[in-house]
Amino acid sequence: MSDLQQNAAAAAAAPAPKQRNGKRRVLMTLIVLVVIIAAVAYGLYYFLVARFHESTDDAYVNGNVVQITPQVVGTVISVNADDTQTVKVGDPLVALDPADSKVALDQAEANLAQTVRQVRTFFVNNNQYEAQIALRRSDLSRAQDDLRRRMTVAQTGAVSLEEISHARDAVRGAQAALDSAQQELASNRSLTSNTTIADHPNVLAAAAKVRDAYINYARNTLPAPVTGYVAKRSVQVGQRVAPGNPLMAIVPLNGVWVDANFKEVQLKHMRIGQPVDLTADLYGSSVVYHGKVVGFSAGTGSAFSLLPAQNATGNWIKVVQRLPVRIALDPKELEQHPLRIGLSMDVDVTIKDEQGGQLGQAPNTVYQTNVFDKYGDQADQEIARIIQQNAGNGPQASSGASSSRGNGAAAKSASAAKLM
Repeated sequence: MSDLQQNAAAAAAAPAPKQRNGKRRVLMTLIVLVVIIAAVAYGLYYFLVARFHESTDDAYVNGNVVQITPQVVGTVISVNADDTQTVKVGDPLVALDPADSKVALDQAEANLAQTVRQVRTFFVNNNQYEAQIALRRSDLSRAQDDLRRRMTVAQTGAVSLEEISHARDAVRGAQAALDSAQQELASNRSLTSNTTIADHPNVLAAAAKVRDAYINYARNTLPAPVTGYVAKRSVQVGQRVAPGNPLMAIVPLNGVWVDANFKEVQLKHMRIGQPVDLTADLYGSSVVYHGKVVGFSAGTGSAFSLLPAQNATGNWIKVVQRLPVRIALDPKELEQHPLRIGLSMDVDVTIKDEQGGQLGQAPNTVYQTNVFDKYGDQADQEIARIIQQNAGNGPQASSGASSSRGNGAAAKSASAAKLM
């Protein structure tokens, strides 16, 4: 075939210019439609969904780290827990040598027993002084009768004036002895009035020393204040420890939370109580945690850093600050998929509901333990046992009876004075 024929065939096979322009126009139209649809879809997504969400990957698991520190000086004789182990509340973690505190406790208990017996003597002495008063009153009555008889026959001359003077002196001596006995009774009653043996101030002071010694003795065993995992154990057997020395830490993983560091521009519509979806790098996106915002930090991370930026000097670079936001997690989800302190989290907060507040409405959280309450209860039981063993069934003072007996004695003393 000649060249002329080949060119003619190629020209016949090539599309016309109008056909090529038509295909380009269709292709460009499709591209524009796709872009428009994508923009509309994104706009709808933003106005309906995306603008109600704030997210960050600058978030980490946080929790309580309960320090175990001794309250008394001692030498470690036993360590019953190690790192990564689980302990329950009340489990003994560390034991100190109790020899010195046991001696102090024995001395305090002996002092309490002695004090109870001394106070018991005070109550018994009331009866003794009352008997002395009765005896002195009898002596006074006899002396008064003798004086009265002598005064009756004095005019007849049967009794000398000297004998009458001796009788009058006997009355005065008996009256003085009665007054002395009454003062002794009043002095002893001042030690026993309006109280019992168990409530006597001397007994209470000795009981306080027993309570202090017992608590110091009980503190030689360090219990776990919470249930959790042991971490940062540094105590060793034979180590001499003092109050405040950190021995180990207990981390309760059932109460961890998330601190999410949001940029300051993301906080405008964020409120307490808003729902949060979280994922952990540990489990991936297949495990989603559900929580809520429970509070905002009082300052940014840089403000509370060890070396805060001194922007007032003028040597500064504006950097977008981040504010820690505290997020509570669902305890049931934590139980199914436990988290550890320091793990990374991805956080997505739904900010559609803005009814809550940012400050002043954060719920109060209370952390407490009652493992140390039993020390005081056991000390009270020991004090009650010692008092019961040494108090016996002796008499106790009665303020009403004391006052009535005192008034009667005063009346008789007045009558005796008239006779003289």
